[in-house]
Amino acid sequence: MSIFPTRILLATDGSPHAHLAANVAIDLAQSTGSRLHVVAVGRTFPAAVYAEYVVVQREDLRREAQEILDEQVRKIEEAGGTVAVAHLKMDERRDEAIVHLAEEIDAGLIVIGSRGFGGMKRVLMGNVADSVVRHAHCPVLVVRPTHGTSDPF
Repeated sequence: MSIFPTRILLATDGSPHAHLAANVAIDLAQSTGSRLHVVAVGRTFPAAVYAEYVVVQREDLRREAQEILDEQVRKIEEAGGTVAVAHLKMDERRDEAIVHLAEEIDAGLIVIGSRGFGGMKRVLMGNVADSVVRHAHCPVLVVRPTHGTSDPF
């Protein structure tokens, strides 16, 4: 039995913070021999308020999420990484979808980027990474930007 995960789940939204997390996930997967799974979760809206909008725009939301996922996979491969499986999730809050998928694939580690909001801004805006940390069945590595960090891709 190894202390290293056999499956790493990288959660991405296409942001610069997600790109930093991808770089870390690539290095971890390569150095531990783990399979790298990547997930992008489509945007959702409160059903009571946006029910008609979601029905009409569902395909646009799916296409947007697929483009983010495809772009992330392409960038990972260009950076020398290998994506074992790319997952597209819809119709669930991002934090819930990430946690549920991690359970489904029996991930040993979740890697996620975070903008690094603190205090009141995090309370007002919410934070997917914080929720994933609280609810995941496995360890979560939150990659935060450091001062002067640029996009690795």
